[in-house]
Amino acid sequence: MHGYELRKRLNLMLGWGRVLSYGSLYPALKKMLRSNLIEETTVSSTPVTKRPRIVYQVTEAGHQEFERLMSEVGPAAWEDDNFDIRFAFFGRTDMEIRLRVLEGRRTRLQERLDRVQQQLAMTQKEVDRYAAELQRHGVESVEREVRWLSDLINAERDGATRHQDHESGSGTSTTSESGSRPA
Repeated sequence: MHGYELRKRLNLMLGWGRVLSYGSLYPALKKMLRSNLIEETTVSSTPVTKRPRIVYQVTEAGHQEFERLMSEVGPAAWEDDNFDIRFAFFGRTDMEIRLRVLEGRRTRLQERLDRVQQQLAMTQKEVDRYAAELQRHGVESVEREVRWLSDLINAERDGATRHQDHESGSGTSTTSESGSRPA
């Protein structure tokens, strides 16, 4: 995949809140090339462009490094800079790792929320109404993310329980009169 297409796909995957610039993409690609995590090939130019196009492909070492990075569950996994990217690839991650990352993120945000709420009480009198509104908005955003994370954690645990019940043969399957499973 060439750089323009890679940037477009990553921006779609990561959503509107995180835009990947060419100024960060191409240095990262060069670093990955030097580490043999990707390789580049040149494709002949098309009638639209005069220049040959560089296409990047992940190497076996790149796949192994990706798997290693996705299996790490330390504090870097739930920090703001990394969590969204990690979450975007959760479909390729083991359930236990997903749970640990989600729980770590929720704990980190809850700690941040507690600190901000303590400071908020002290600073409310010192700021104008717009600064106070911005602080309130920030608190509500973090509270919303904590609830979202709790819902995800519960869904992961429920899914694990259903999977274990199914594997052990103790799972019960209820069907309606039409023979379909209830929603």
